[in-house]
Amino acid sequence: MSATTLLHRSLLWPRTLRSRIFFVLLLGLAIAYGLSFSVLYLERYMSAKAVMLGTLESDVATSIAVLDRLPAGDRTNFIEWLSRGNYNFELGTGLPGVPDTSARSAEIAAKIEDAVGHRFPIHVEAIPGPVPHLQAHLNLSDGSPLTIDIMPKGIMPIADWLPYVFVVQMLVIVLCTWFAVRLVIRPLADFAAAADALDPNKKGPPLGDGGPSEVAHAAKAFNAMRDRIAHYLEERVQILAAISHDLQTPITRMRLRADIADDSPEKTKLLQDLGEIERLVQDGIAYARSAHSNGEKSSRIDLASFIESICYDYQDTGKSVEILGLIQGTVATKPHALRRILTNFIDNAIKFAGTAEIAVERREAGQVAVTVLDRGPGIPQDQIEAAMQPFFRLEQSRNRNTGGTGLGLAIAQQLALTLGGSVRLYNRDGGGLAAEIVIS
Repeated sequence: MSATTLLHRSLLWPRTLRSRIFFVLLLGLAIAYGLSFSVLYLERYMSAKAVMLGTLESDVATSIAVLDRLPAGDRTNFIEWLSRGNYNFELGTGLPGVPDTSARSAEIAAKIEDAVGHRFPIHVEAIPGPVPHLQAHLNLSDGSPLTIDIMPKGIMPIADWLPYVFVVQMLVIVLCTWFAVRLVIRPLADFAAAADALDPNKKGPPLGDGGPSEVAHAAKAFNAMRDRIAHYLEERVQILAAISHDLQTPITRMRLRADIADDSPEKTKLLQDLGEIERLVQDGIAYARSAHSNGEKSSRIDLASFIESICYDYQDTGKSVEILGLIQGTVATKPHALRRILTNFIDNAIKFAGTAEIAVERREAGQVAVTVLDRGPGIPQDQIEAAMQPFFRLEQSRNRNTGGTGLGLAIAQQLALTLGGSVRLYNRDGGGLAAEIVIS
């Protein structure tokens, strides 16, 4: 398929399903209505034409017979009385014209000849002018010329109100098509919105199962799918929590046995390995708890004092943590969960950059953004989203030599969900990473 064909197809064929259904329905209804209107018009045209020619045949035959029987001197008195709206009689040869060989003229001449029984030969001429018309010439029995001046009018005149009716009918077709498309597309839009808002970690309202039976069945299937996903995730987290919890007992026994062993390089390495396993287990338990929340209730806190207390705690231990900006006022949140998120961000910043900066700003719709910034190596742009996944570890500067299990950011994200907020990572201009939490 050529590029030109693809271009024309992309320009002419609508892209959205709504537009395509609307286009197809409207085009189909317009064609069907046009065919019905054309058939009706043709049938009325043929009927009106048959009536008109039949009337012309009988009236003209009677009129010519009357004029033929009248004395020549009395014919003038009857000319106006015998004339009709679309033809009139003239005594004489009429106006000079040009031969008319059209099918319409031949049909009119044949009708008149049939009407007078072929007693009077007739020839028809076209009379040019501002209002073109026809003249049929014949000679009566006494040789007097007679002209029939025919002004063909519309066989089936159209009423003045008919175009308005046609416009109203087309508007009704457009409205009915739009309404039908809306009924079909609205459930799809609802499904798309529900899929975009799908979050197994939040208990949201189920998708409404009203409407036609097919839509109700699909909505029930979607709600069941969402419940199954939430159940599978909860089951996975419970398995992680159970394994992590059960591992603590053998780890404790191994540590006790290592402690009573003689000092040796192997003992030191074993204790280091046990410490790393223990941190992994503790982070696993913390992740499981964050996924199910910890039952903490929301409370209103003074955000400036809260951020300052976290900053001072780090400064008391000799860590370089600074505040770039604060806002005054209170927010409703879960203090322990928010502190856990911010300390995770700050620990990462100190670990990979040596310093951390905290900036707080108020955004529209009453949202508050707390951002922890550093000038460390940052995260490759194509791995930022993956960095929020559990147990994900970067292969560059953030490796096992720096410690960590890859659960810190995942825990922060889970806790942010319990706050009704969101976490975002992005690289700073000039190098470094920014970790942001937005709370309402």
